[in-house]
Amino acid sequence: MTGDHYFSTEPTGAARPREVEFHVAGRDYTLASAGGVFSADRLDPGTAVLLRKAELPAAGTSGDLLDIGSGFGPISCVLASTAPAATVWAVDVNERARALTAENARRVGAADRIRAVAPDDVPADVTFTQIWSNPPIRIGKTELHELLRRWLPRLAPDGVAWLVVARHLGGDSLHRWLVDEGWQVDRPASQKGYRVLRVTR
Repeated sequence: MTGDHYFSTEPTGAARPREVEFHVAGRDYTLASAGGVFSADRLDPGTAVLLRKAELPAAGTSGDLLDIGSGFGPISCVLASTAPAATVWAVDVNERARALTAENARRVGAADRIRAVAPDDVPADVTFTQIWSNPPIRIGKTELHELLRRWLPRLAPDGVAWLVVARHLGGDSLHRWLVDEGWQVDRPASQKGYRVLRVTR
């Protein structure tokens, strides 16, 4: 492939800074965004469904949470805001996305609790009480499966993962694949063509 994609490690296109506004769980967010990252101009509809329909962490939730493919950080910022005792690992291969997530962590007052890092920078001994992701479907099925096989095993024994996938992009087949991999999978919600999946051991 040629040109920039949201999964490029170092986007070369002009950043063209902008802001994205949205409302989740009683709070308004205004986050920095830029070209070359996932859904640069708005809160992605799948992410919006995930944050609206999944069970956000309780205020007393502690430990480490993971946002796979953080983009400019909307999921990470919501998690850090709703769970002020938790640490959120915002993982993305895209350098620009990580920089934006760090900026947005400052905007929501969570710069000390959101760690915007490349995948290889997450310490190997960290396990996660919750994993959240609007996974990068467009990297391809094989790569997506490798991504999930990398991170889901790091879920704590009593942890939960929340994923959102569009039905027309394979949400139902991903559900079946996760079950075949040995995970317990429920679909507690569907909205606007998106499947919200709850994954546990």
